Amino acid sequence: MPFATAGDIEIHYERMGAGPRLLFISGTGSDLRLRPNVLDGPFPKHFDMAAYDQRGLGQTSKPDRPYNMSQYAEDAVNLMDAIGWHSALVVGVSFGGMVAQELAIAHPHVVEGLVLACTSPGGAGGVSYPLHTLIGMTREERARHMIPISDTRHDEAWAKANPDTYEQLVAFAANDPYADEPGREMGARRQLEARAAHDTWDRLGDIRCPTLVCGGRYDGIALPETQEKMASRIRGAELRFFEGGHLFMLQDRTALPAMISFLKGEEET
Repeated sequence: MPFATAGDIEIHYERMGAGPRLLFISGTGSDLRLRPNVLDGPFPKHFDMAAYDQRGLGQTSKPDRPYNMSQYAEDAVNLMDAIGWHSALVVGVSFGGMVAQELAIAHPHVVEGLVLACTSPGGAGGVSYPLHTLIGMTREERARHMIPISDTRHDEAWAKANPDTYEQLVAFAANDPYADEPGREMGARRQLEARAAHDTWDRLGDIRCPTLVCGGRYDGIALPETQEKMASRIRGAELRFFEGGHLFMLQDRTALPAMISFLKGEEET
């Protein structure tokens, strides 16, 4: 359970595997204590991977003041400095993809290659679903609201036809064993406030590293058309869609191997 001093905060991170350096930037509300997670997937079999709790989340510091997207990018750079990395491949998922965009734009020298998964550029390019509008809902209310948005196939008719599976999804999405920890609600709220202001649309052309933009065909949070717009603004970007919603990385078994092949510069078989 290592920690790194990174600017004005202490960042909790985990590092696993061997190979090219890979920084994994996770999504809204992520906490490395919640397993299984990316540490249990295939990335550590191919890369020296570092994953971390972002400011306000998990076991990382939770300063009670406004956060912004530039800070999140600086946190990533500071963590890399702390573990002795001058550069790395970067995978950013959902909110983590927003941070990864800021990182690649503001600190291009540290990003060797980039995967942007189920994310958005904001502004005129399209925004992800406004999760900050759900502040105040109970966890169960939020889960029931978001399930048909996270995967547009899971509409009311699907829920009625698959009641047991639907309730399992609700229980999974609503579960938070650390909900009562001091600062947890505040930190999550600060993250959502920063997310609401995300906008890299007019700066995407500054991303110069090899980039893969990918998403789920049925994602109602980060819409497929938003992925298309984003890829069109990044020079040379590849665009891939997979069978699934916002959680396509779990739903489509071909997604993670495709990301790994891209990051390693390999042709897919």
